[in-house]
Amino acid sequence: MIEISDGEVEKLYNKLKKEAEDAGYFLNSDTEFTKGLVKSLLINEKRYGYWACPCRLASGVKEKDLDIICPCDYRDADLNEYGACYCALYVSEDVANGKKQVTSIPERRRANPLERQNNFPMSNLKYPVWRCRVCGYLCARDQPPMVCPICKAKQERFERMI
Repeated sequence: MIEISDGEVEKLYNKLKKEAEDAGYFLNSDTEFTKGLVKSLLINEKRYGYWACPCRLASGVKEKDLDIICPCDYRDADLNEYGACYCALYVSEDVANGKKQVTSIPERRRANPLERQNNFPMSNLKYPVWRCRVCGYLCARDQPPMVCPICKAKQERFERMI
C-alpha cells in the first residue's frame, strides 16, 4: 500500500489551489473531497510517475495516458459544459459560487488510443504549429515549448497540428 502523509496532501492542495486561482480556475470547495482527490493524485504519482486522473483507469504507460494527466485534456470542455471536470477537482465559477450544482459528467475519453490521435492536414507553413492539449495554446516553431506558458503543462502534452 502506498502511504501519503497529510502534510504531502496539504502541500499539494495549497499549490494546486494557488495555481488554479492564478490561472482563473477554481478547485472544488468541498475541501475534504478535494483533498481526497489530491491524495489520489499523489498515489498515482508514486505508482506511475505522473498525476493520472484519480477517476480514470490509467495504463501505467505515460505516453498512453498523456490525455488523462491532471489537468487532463478534457477539463475545459467539461467545465464549460457541465461545470466541473470529470473527477470534479476543478469546477466552474458558477459551481464555486454555489450558483450551479455539479451533476454526473460523461466520459469524453475514447477507449482506443488511436481514436484520440488527431490527423490535421499538412501545409506549406515555414514552421509546424503545436497545440497544448490541456489549454489549447498554439505556437509555430520547430519544437513545442518545454513548458506551456499558459497552463504550465510539460512539452509532452503538446501535439503537432500542422
